[in-house]
Amino acid sequence: MADQKTSEHVHGSMDIREQKKTFAGFIRMSIWTTVAIIVILVFIGLVNA
Repeated sequence: MADQKTSEHVHGSMDIREQKKTFAGFIRMSIWTTVAIIVILVFIGLVNA
């Protein structure tokens, strides 16, 4: 195990396009979910007033 030939990691050489797209989608979905929850809470507050 210790004598395996492994390549050295070069910082900044990994392709992270998919991770960036996934993270952007996560943030977008989080924002939309937050906005929807706020709208629902305001609606519930107005109906019960």
